[in-house]
Amino acid sequence: MPWGLKTLFRLVSSIERVGNKLPHPFLLFWLLAAVLAVVSAILAALGTGVVLPSTGEVSMVRSLLSSDGVAMIFGTALDNFAGFAPLPIIVTVILGVSVAEHSGVLTTLLRATIVKLPAKWVTFSVAFAGTMSHVMFDAAFIVVLPLAAMAFKAAGRSPVLGMMVAFVAIAGGYNASPLITPSDAIMSSLTTSAAQIVDADYSVTPVDNYFFSLASSLVISIFITLVVELVMAKHMNLDADEGVEDGAEKLALDLEPIEKKGMRRAGAALAVYVAVVVAALLPPSSPLRGEDGGFVQSIVLQNIAFFIAIAFVLVGWVYGRTTGSLRQLREIPESMAVGIKTLAPILVLFFAISQFLAYFKWTGIGNVVAVEGAELLKAGGLHPLVVFAMMLVLISVMNLLVTSGSAMWSMLAPVLVPMLMYIDVNPETTQAVYRIADSCTNAMTPMSAYFVLTLGLIQRYKKNAGIGTLASFTIPVALGMLIVWAALFAVWYMLGIPLGPGAPIR
Repeated sequence: MPWGLKTLFRLVSSIERVGNKLPHPFLLFWLLAAVLAVVSAILAALGTGVVLPSTGEVSMVRSLLSSDGVAMIFGTALDNFAGFAPLPIIVTVILGVSVAEHSGVLTTLLRATIVKLPAKWVTFSVAFAGTMSHVMFDAAFIVVLPLAAMAFKAAGRSPVLGMMVAFVAIAGGYNASPLITPSDAIMSSLTTSAAQIVDADYSVTPVDNYFFSLASSLVISIFITLVVELVMAKHMNLDADEGVEDGAEKLALDLEPIEKKGMRRAGAALAVYVAVVVAALLPPSSPLRGEDGGFVQSIVLQNIAFFIAIAFVLVGWVYGRTTGSLRQLREIPESMAVGIKTLAPILVLFFAISQFLAYFKWTGIGNVVAVEGAELLKAGGLHPLVVFAMMLVLISVMNLLVTSGSAMWSMLAPVLVPMLMYIDVNPETTQAVYRIADSCTNAMTPMSAYFVLTLGLIQRYKKNAGIGTLASFTIPVALGMLIVWAALFAVWYMLGIPLGPGAPIR
């Protein structure tokens, strides 16, 4: 076995061993809370505090183990959870997405994306469909991987390669999409909570990274296509085992006439909906505008999750009525209920996260770390791009072990966002950098449940495939993706292009 391949296998095995020793994220946040309690008691006893540059006030560290701290822990538990910013946003978005998903319009959209382009573009179409599928949250893996295998087989190519392309696009490009996704809602609300440590009125919306996310989905899809076609497909033996055929690929991918009709009607309904919202925003006296009459602080942008949910319900209902997948109005709330069930693990995690973040904010340790960290960065005279590069490396390594993006951002945002705000870096920019690092190494780590799922699907076509088979494809592609995506961000930053509507990058 070549030395490089042995090193790769050892790296993957080491990541898996270390990761398996980590507790469940729910337990991890309670352990962090215990550590926070001890640290806060020590710092409070030492009289640790800082002057906040934003207000000029002195912020002293408070002990969680004091009488006031204990009262806060037990007296605010319900309020901490009920007031956790991501909770209502993600629930609202999922209510809408669930209707669209149950109707079948999202799966049909992905199939249409794959089959619309000629067979020679199958790699690009699968990669781009992978970035689009993020709107389906974690169900993206379950839906797109089999479709990718079918698409590649129908084009006379290896279904194993198809699934690998889909996996690296979904996992490695997790935070890049031409559509607004549930992840946008979660991340923006966590960033808002962190930014409000410095500015109580600051708000980050789910569309604040949209321009960059849209461009990223195209660049990543092109990069994956070039790497796969010019390098990986030529130097890896990914042929399926003999006799693995089911003969239904073309039938499964092609759209039925009724599905095409449903897509046309759903698209028309969405266009009318968007036109109505835009028209309602145009009058200077519109009640949907902000208090200053502006667009950025408008009700639409500040409550974009609700408008997105309505769009998904509308598209799902129109498509479902046309195709027969949704026949009665009562199926809308029934679909929503099914979707909410998928949120159960996230809601459990959110309870632990909400308590930890409340404790962290109450102690004032975040202020100390943010202010002192900002002073250190200023003293070092580092260019923001250098700081961003350091963030990318740190987060990419952490992401190999902590595969939940929302869990890790919950830990890092209260430190990184305020700290970088003190050196004039916008929260939206910090969030964009985090999401690059949080995405790429998703495709590399065997700690991801979807890494294991993908391997299981691949073994249907190639029985002797193992972790090394998948990792030897995903690791070089993911590392290359990280470099290209970071370069795109650097160019975006230097040109000063907004990250989203009303969200300047600097």
